[in-house]
Amino acid sequence: MAIPSNNFPYKAMILAAGRGERMRPLTDSLPKPLLKAGGCALIEYQLKNLARAGFIDIVINHAYLGEVIENALGNGERYGVNIQYSPEKVVLETAGGIANALPLLTDQSGNLPFLVVNADIYCDMDYASLLPAMRALRLNTHQRLAHLVLIDNPLHHAEGDFVLRGDQVQLTGDNRLTFSGIGIYHPQFFNEIKPGLPVKLAPLLQQAMQAGKVSGEYFSGQWVDVGTPERLELLDKQLKSQLE
Repeated sequence: MAIPSNNFPYKAMILAAGRGERMRPLTDSLPKPLLKAGGCALIEYQLKNLARAGFIDIVINHAYLGEVIENALGNGERYGVNIQYSPEKVVLETAGGIANALPLLTDQSGNLPFLVVNADIYCDMDYASLLPAMRALRLNTHQRLAHLVLIDNPLHHAEGDFVLRGDQVQLTGDNRLTFSGIGIYHPQFFNEIKPGLPVKLAPLLQQAMQAGKVSGEYFSGQWVDVGTPERLELLDKQLKSQLE
């Protein structure tokens, strides 16, 4: 029996459709989101963090070994959430995957923003801290379409992605930061995407930034892009040492 929805209006999506090529051979028989660190699958940390923040209704997209993900997580009951799945016959890239899942993520008004997080990151952010930004996008007083969480540049991505000036994310400038893979989106952001087509997220974000429609915030807490077996091993050791 699934957990009943509460009065919390917002939904979240976990992106879990990637093949995880850099994680091979670990991902030859197991999807990347189910790789474990500290005794838990990477995607389980996200589910638990979302549940603690009040996000009960969660959508997970998948493509590679998707049935393994569904069998492992079920309907989400043991995590205190309701999980719905958005299967992809071909990998639709980030924006295409979100657009494909849009009917599961917003309400009938088409005006309800939603949170999107990557399955393959480890982060200790309190997602409840993003609620003011979600409300702002819902009211849409500044005509913003997205809100991104930016972090210090990790060693493997020293050049960064974007610049944060005040609460606005811009393409150019000094003191560049890295996009964390955590973002809030208004459904209108995906208006031009036809469901079922592969579409990358970065060009859409760049276009919206040029129009001044992307806000953002800086997060200084722990964040790990678990993109290689070496980073997975380091995270595993760190989390296990915290349990000792």
